[in-house]
Amino acid sequence: MVQKLKKYQFLFEELVKRDFKKKYKGTMLGMAWSLLSPLLTLLVMRIVFTQFFGAMMEHYTTYLFCGNLIFACFSEATGLGMTSLLENADIFSKINVPKYLFLFSKNIQSLINLGLTLIIFFLFCILDGITFTWKFILLLYPVVCLILFNIGVGLILSALFVFFRDVQYLWNVFTQLLMYMSAIFYTIDNYSYGVQCLFLTNPVYLFIRYFRKIVIEATIPTVWFHLLMLADVVIVLGIGCWIYKKYNHRFLYYI
Repeated sequence: MVQKLKKYQFLFEELVKRDFKKKYKGTMLGMAWSLLSPLLTLLVMRIVFTQFFGAMMEHYTTYLFCGNLIFACFSEATGLGMTSLLENADIFSKINVPKYLFLFSKNIQSLINLGLTLIIFFLFCILDGITFTWKFILLLYPVVCLILFNIGVGLILSALFVFFRDVQYLWNVFTQLLMYMSAIFYTIDNYSYGVQCLFLTNPVYLFIRYFRKIVIEATIPTVWFHLLMLADVVIVLGIGCWIYKKYNHRFLYYI
């Protein structure tokens, strides 16, 4: 795969540039929306949920931001990745290129947005009185896991979307349900141990929880927690790669 990426490096770079320009084409603020969008969402959630869930919670703004940051990246990357094959059907139907390049370019776009939002996130941490420690370096682990997880989900969704267009509508409903199941604006501490364990079956919640552990609680998650995150990534990424490998040539018949 690395050799193919080097071989098609020019195409990959052009895809990234095209997607990035396309996203902000016709907007007055351009790339600034990458920063404003999560901030506006955070502001709305802060106003709506503070009185219900955050009145007695320390660093509630940072708590909200952790959840919104991770979920926004997941939602954007998978949503864009789902349509990546069909949007570029005119290219790979005429030229024999690795089809995963189109998905990767979408994830690069999401990664850039995540990086920009992280800068604002750390500024909010300072304003919220968060103490920065060496443990913040460990945030690289959930970020890398999130990126790989998004790629895996994108591989699965983009393949399914070629065969079944209904996937797009089902995924929109699913992501909305997943948002409420990821404890973005509330805490799970008041739930029973069994219910709390159910939350751990949600990979997105794991990424969010890892951020909160490091940033707010200044504690490193257990080895078991690390392995659980890694297992989710390996399973989803493995399934996605298998689907692409098996149905690679069949995509042409359904576009």
